Amino acid sequence: MIQAKVKQVLINILFIVLAFTVQNCVFPLLPFLSATPNLLLILTFSFGFIHGKNAGMLYGILSGLLLDLFYSGPFGFYTLIYVYIGYVNGIFTKYYYEDYITLPLILSIVNGLWYSLYVYVFRFLIRGRLNLPYYFRNIILPEIIFTAVTTLLIYRLFLSASRRVEDIGKRRDKNLV
Repeated sequence: MIQAKVKQVLINILFIVLAFTVQNCVFPLLPFLSATPNLLLILTFSFGFIHGKNAGMLYGILSGLLLDLFYSGPFGFYTLIYVYIGYVNGIFTKYYYEDYITLPLILSIVNGLWYSLYVYVFRFLIRGRLNLPYYFRNIILPEIIFTAVTTLLIYRLFLSASRRVEDIGKRRDKNLV
């Protein structure tokens, strides 16, 4: 059982690194995207939603640290919001059903809005850029829409991978007994 958990954690870390790479190295090169989906946000809230508060915070720390190391600014800026997102979404674990997509979609929209407003307040509003309607219309809304649509695909992929790792762990435990 422990070996299956370790394998699942390693696969999830691989997902985070892959999502970070695609989000920051591939999506900016696509000229037809006016906004890019926030893959790390999707994975962080999915990990929290499926595996609970502690897992959500762990993966939130990993996602936030990757962004903090990649982008300049105060260290811990992204880590803080991702840890909160992982924790809060971990509270919804008790409402988790494997094939239930409505709640993850709603959480994606709420988390995207929460994340974007956090960035707006602490990156733009503090510097005197007060044009929230412009920021909302041109940055927040397209990113939330792309993130919600991408959630439909990524969440299913992650859920499938989690099921397979759990099934392998259960089969291995049955063979040992």
